[in-house]
Amino acid sequence: MNKDREELFINTHSRDKWERIGTGNRSGALVPLFSVYSRQSAGIGDFRDLELCVDWCVKTGNSILQLLPMNDVGMNFCPYDSTSSFALEPMYIVLGRLPGAENRQIKEAIAGLRESFSRPGEIFVDYRIKGEKSALLRKIFDQADTGSPDFAGFIRENQYWLDDFAVFNTLKGLQQGKAWFDWEESFRGRDPEALKRLRIGQEKTILFHKWVQWQAYLQFKSAKDYAASRSVLLKGDLPILASRDSADVWAHPEYFKMDLAAGAPPDMYCAKGQRWGTPTYNWERIFSDSGAYLKEKLRFAENFYDILRIDHVVGFFRIWSIPYAEPEENKGLNGFFDPGDEFQWEAHGRKILTFILDNTRMLLCAEDLGVIPYVCTKVLKELGIPGNDVQRWTKDWNSRNDFLLPAEFRRMSVAMLATHDTTNLAAWWENEAGTVDEALFARKCADRNIGFLSVKDRLFDPELSRHGRLRWLDCVDSVDCLVNILGQGHGRVMDFIDLYKNSYREKEKLWKLLGLSGPMRERSDKQIVKAALSYVLDSASIFVINLITDWLYLGGRFKDDPYVYRYNTPGTVNRVNWSLRLPLPLEELLEDENNPLIRSMIDNAQRGPFPSI
Repeated sequence: MNKDREELFINTHSRDKWERIGTGNRSGALVPLFSVYSRQSAGIGDFRDLELCVDWCVKTGNSILQLLPMNDVGMNFCPYDSTSSFALEPMYIVLGRLPGAENRQIKEAIAGLRESFSRPGEIFVDYRIKGEKSALLRKIFDQADTGSPDFAGFIRENQYWLDDFAVFNTLKGLQQGKAWFDWEESFRGRDPEALKRLRIGQEKTILFHKWVQWQAYLQFKSAKDYAASRSVLLKGDLPILASRDSADVWAHPEYFKMDLAAGAPPDMYCAKGQRWGTPTYNWERIFSDSGAYLKEKLRFAENFYDILRIDHVVGFFRIWSIPYAEPEENKGLNGFFDPGDEFQWEAHGRKILTFILDNTRMLLCAEDLGVIPYVCTKVLKELGIPGNDVQRWTKDWNSRNDFLLPAEFRRMSVAMLATHDTTNLAAWWENEAGTVDEALFARKCADRNIGFLSVKDRLFDPELSRHGRLRWLDCVDSVDCLVNILGQGHGRVMDFIDLYKNSYREKEKLWKLLGLSGPMRERSDKQIVKAALSYVLDSASIFVINLITDWLYLGGRFKDDPYVYRYNTPGTVNRVNWSLRLPLPLEELLEDENNPLIRSMIDNAQRGPFPSI
């Protein structure tokens, strides 16, 4: 049996990756770096804090540390809308480790920064820290020796992207942060003479941006080496798309379809779908350049990661494309799939993924959530690329209408309780399990001329409906009851019936599968979280990677409504997305009384530890 399981991975296009990492079961944690902090960091996590995260992984038996994209986020602070697919985020630089930081004035400035932004109990990042750290970085740079052969070597080795990024950032500063497509034509269109004059007049600022990237590279690479020394794999994240206002798109507009905005079609969680605003790729043009753009991204990422997560991998097969001129309030409603011919999807996705595999040492994992065509699942398995099995969505949707048992999870998958785009387990349990999306249900009613307000109170419990989710009343205990209240024939409301079958008494179903005793409890607690974590740890999936927040819910560290403690709410733009902070510094996390419990759960599931690769 073990040999058969191993052959599932070895007899694929990813053979060399699996032989390097091994085909044993592993456990890990997703820890966004902006979310953690130590007593030495200033307002936000830094590369030194990654070492403490690695130490926590070792202590708890986790052998994978997953990060969100580490690219420069500009002033939007969204890791999936970065200003470069290459450049690293300067906020994460450890100022005290820079050459010249021993200078008395610099040391005092660093201490002042730490004091100003050290706010125990504050649950959201104060992103003013970026401007403050950038100003101090410039002071340190102004005193630095930039004649190092190593610095010159870094510039030479990364010439594909580094100069464009440094010039782009310099222009951003001169243009008061305006998007590049709003700059004057000479810079917008990259007029050679205008750029030559800029390079002469702004030589030091351009060099500063290159120096910052060099320092970030050195510190991130050091953290990666530290993780390797402790047998912890780093898992990075490759966003499938590039921000419209990025150095990538400014430097290579020919690689993108600028008249389109990528997104996702409507589904049971987003009634209007999603519009991300990023342009879609012109793959024909990318491959006409021998795929240099992709190759260089992979080459740079290999400095830091053992495993690479491909975000929204289905977009390599077909991408939901929205005309850029479409009103933004329509979100993803009026889009179309590109390529339009579904018979092209398999070859399209296979070509891109095979190219990536052939040009990297990193093991690939893929985010394959949502409505996924069969060809995507098929190609991922054939190529040896694990997809995602999120427990709340890993179901038999058509027959049992119930959650899959741990043994039924895909072997070729990464299992988890939640993702960075969802609520944590506790918030899902209290607010979403057994519910449907209110906006989606209302839109479906409007499409069928059903009076939503007239049926809402007859179908849903107002006491248990919150955060835009509607919880079914217990008395709506059959499909016939649902159909009678809707006042339509079965054939007219089959989509309503599917929603009902897969969400009615969902909590009670999971309670039973988790083996919990006594009557089902509405509020989440340590016992429920522990049972759910054990459920996915016992799954057939080769990897199990849970949010650090879900691990921390074992200790009751979070107060108030757990719905607050999420990293991102898709389809929204607000100050709390991508800014959640943990309720304790990493030094306390390393001494947390629940660490032995986590270690025993992982050991009991036979998911670690592992020797160094």
